[in-house]
Amino acid sequence: MKEEKSFWRKLNAWINGEEALIHADEYIARREQPKKRQWLKRPNIQEIKSNKGLYWFLCVLISIVFITIMLLVVSNLPTFGDPMDPANNEVMERYLEKGIEETGAINFVAGMILDYRAFDTFGESNVLFLAVICVLMLLKRDKKNISEAEDKEIAEDEMLDAADHKSILKVGAKYLSPLIILYGIYVILNGHLSPGGGFSGGSIIGAGLILYAATNGHKKMQTFFTFKTFTGISVACLLTYCACKSYSFFTGANHVGYAIPKGTPGNILSAGFILPLNICVGLIVAATMYGFYALFTKGDI
Repeated sequence: MKEEKSFWRKLNAWINGEEALIHADEYIARREQPKKRQWLKRPNIQEIKSNKGLYWFLCVLISIVFITIMLLVVSNLPTFGDPMDPANNEVMERYLEKGIEETGAINFVAGMILDYRAFDTFGESNVLFLAVICVLMLLKRDKKNISEAEDKEIAEDEMLDAADHKSILKVGAKYLSPLIILYGIYVILNGHLSPGGGFSGGSIIGAGLILYAATNGHKKMQTFFTFKTFTGISVACLLTYCACKSYSFFTGANHVGYAIPKGTPGNILSAGFILPLNICVGLIVAATMYGFYALFTKGDI
């Protein structure tokens, strides 16, 4: 039995590229021997001080190299404002002549950011979501990072919000907040037809949510917008955006085999995926704006 185990151990070692095991006991002892810890050498203060001049020289040298590279790159860029630059003639002409045909959007800006460079906009939306997640990790209150004084202060604020329900600010915000949010929805839905879109419309909706929360209190805001609402909206919109633009990988990209109907330019249901992408971006921006406000003021969403 021992010989069989030794044979299979040798075979396994040979398959794994290890040397043949002639003496199994010696090999096991060598494998089980604890490795010596290699402690990092602590920096010597005197050595650092003596090499201070060298460090300064290397810092200046590296800075000069990078500055030289950047200056060379900038010097070879097209002259700003030159009418003969490709950005001012060929690219602009391409967008103006083929923009409506290829994207179906009357608003050329929406066609560029949500069609020609839609993946870049998708990255920006992810950056917003990650920024809120980082702030959430640092500022979200829980049982481990809140004191009794903070609990008392929050309770007093909620008591004042509940008692002061007839102020001019609260009454005005009660009627103004829905109008602001409604206008933001209009800007998002018409982003492919007129100036606007997801970023500007989402900012307007976020401002409306902040106004409502500032005047009516965080507790009342949580009756319809909670942390679960925030995560659900953000994740669902990012996944929808990703799914809507993933077709490019299966159709050859560059509008080859574009099977999504663009509709009639000028109609609300047109421009292919630009309308749903505008909605996704707008919801992410609105949730991000309110998320920042809630975390910095109350430590919770």
